[in-house]
Amino acid sequence: MATEQELASAANRRPVGNAEVAPKPWEGFEGVALAGPRTSLEPVDADRDTADIFRAATEGEDTDRIFDYMNVGPFTDKEQVHALLVERQASQDPVFVVYRDNDTGRLGGMGSFMEIRPAIGVAEIGHIWFGRDWQRNARATEVLTLKMRHALETLAYRRLEWKCDAINSASRSAALRLGFRYEGIFLNHMIVKGRSRDTAWFSLTQEEWPAVADAHARWLAPDNFDAQGKQKCSLSDLTRALW
Repeated sequence: MATEQELASAANRRPVGNAEVAPKPWEGFEGVALAGPRTSLEPVDADRDTADIFRAATEGEDTDRIFDYMNVGPFTDKEQVHALLVERQASQDPVFVVYRDNDTGRLGGMGSFMEIRPAIGVAEIGHIWFGRDWQRNARATEVLTLKMRHALETLAYRRLEWKCDAINSASRSAALRLGFRYEGIFLNHMIVKGRSRDTAWFSLTQEEWPAVADAHARWLAPDNFDAQGKQKCSLSDLTRALW
């Protein structure tokens, strides 16, 4: 039978977690506005953005498919978009932003910072969609890079999350390409448009960000693209090498 001294010694050896974290708390994302060489992110303005968001959401082929895994859309008229943007303009969590092309001034999609937990320095980027013109384009990557940098570098959040429908292979591939780590599946996590959704979770920590940021900078550099805009080195190759 263990003595009191042995029990006390065993208790002292119990794991109690990693290093202590001094409380900040971390800042929030209200009113965030970011700019890169190609793109800018701005808070939603329903009156200003409705027509352009409707165009981005409906211009091109098979645009209904953009919203297969979203909790909104597809859209049939501008009034529907305006009502949604009024809600999103007022939302404090998620904090919604629109994505603008610096050269044309046109919007290419929107997304959010969400599940914001400033007391522990954790947030998520989500509600992300791009119009057909922005898909598989450096502009789409740049706006996500700007959001990742803002959360993990500017605000110094400890953890950034990416979640998507577990059957959304495109979103899962995008998370890995951007440098997020796959963490697993939450079964029956939510109901979206009347369907039960299993959710795939991905994360990126503040400690991991510098290496990921370097990969993004190398990929987005002008000399990584030829005269036709074709990439020379893929971001997937750069981030895959990290993990």
